Amino acid sequence: MYKSILFFIFLFPIALFGQNLKSTEVRFGAAKVNITPEVPIPMSGYSNREKPFTEVHDDLFASALCFSNINTKVLIITADVISFNNILASEIKQKIEDKTGIPGENIFLTAAHNHGGPVIKAYEKDVSEEVEKYVDILQDKLVEIAAQAASQTVPVQIGYGSGSCSLNINRRAKFSDGSVWLGRNQDGPCDHEVSVLKIENENGKLLSLFVNWPCHGTASGQDNLEITGDWPGLAARYLNKKLGEDVIIAVTAGASGDINPIYGPNNNFREIEAVGTQLGAEVFRTLSEIETSPVYSIDITNKTLTLPGKKSGKGRYSKDIIEKGPDVDVNLSVCKIGNYVLSGISGEVMTEIGMNIKAASDYSRTMVITHCNGTSGYICTDAAYPEGGYEVNVTRLWPGSEKEITQNVVEMINTLN
Repeated sequence: MYKSILFFIFLFPIALFGQNLKSTEVRFGAAKVNITPEVPIPMSGYSNREKPFTEVHDDLFASALCFSNINTKVLIITADVISFNNILASEIKQKIEDKTGIPGENIFLTAAHNHGGPVIKAYEKDVSEEVEKYVDILQDKLVEIAAQAASQTVPVQIGYGSGSCSLNINRRAKFSDGSVWLGRNQDGPCDHEVSVLKIENENGKLLSLFVNWPCHGTASGQDNLEITGDWPGLAARYLNKKLGEDVIIAVTAGASGDINPIYGPNNNFREIEAVGTQLGAEVFRTLSEIETSPVYSIDITNKTLTLPGKKSGKGRYSKDIIEKGPDVDVNLSVCKIGNYVLSGISGEVMTEIGMNIKAASDYSRTMVITHCNGTSGYICTDAAYPEGGYEVNVTRLWPGSEKEITQNVVEMINTLN
């Protein structure tokens, strides 16, 4: 009798511990929706392209991923559009909060920076009734998939893998006269890492993939008038054909303010599709190497930096900084799910900045997501300013922003529990 009681006393805490672990496991839900415009409206991404699209090459999609545990819920929403400006991002996040109860600060609203999609309010070059209607429909669809993902979470196992895709290249071509033009710079910095989060249910069924690769969504060029998801959408399409349409694929752009696809910008869909297909194939190859396991913690933190601004230079590729402009808000968000880190920045971040953030992070599985929770324009390295070039000319940030942003993001990552 004594031995039986003693055995029960030792076993009871173990059983309780197991139950407690189970109750704190991260749960997951996902949903996606077609966001292709139903009527022709102007396309975004190139200032001299003003005609409405003529046809749809491939549909545009948005995805919502919800991670939750007993304490926290986090939403990651991706969309095959060019960007969400700060006002529009705030409006959408508030509507999602009203619908789901998930605080706006726990929502990552990201754009794939697709240059083959429709105009939305981010660039405000067209405020026609048709565009306004599309933006309203888009908002409603994003709110709906957020609610779907948040309402159908299940226990999951998560794993991380890293591959490489070399179809991206530095685009700041440097010439003998010291000028910098949009082109190809094989010697310039370029991050080829493909980061993949794999999410399975308890039985090992694949539910979703989160993919991050640093590249502009500019495989399609300014003369293209066919709606396309560019390489992010085409990579997702490739993976869905391989894995099944029920797997939710979220593709995001890493730090790629000065990075273009090797094939592009152009209007040859064979080459445009090649970028998405090769990226998708690398993600697919990586999946076999990823082991998944339950995850228990979710931590999130946000910060908005108000940084000195500048006005544009004299010309498109000017080295000159004419004068100071209005201050610029840069939104920073960091979420840690287990030991997997997602760091969001509201701008077009030069690749060296993203590489430096990943190198300084205490977590080897760190991803930098750009065009996240608004847009602050180009975020350049301090070294780029004296060189000039397109990114330097159009950035709204005064030199010194690189240090402020990098230090703050790294501190946010490394001080999370």
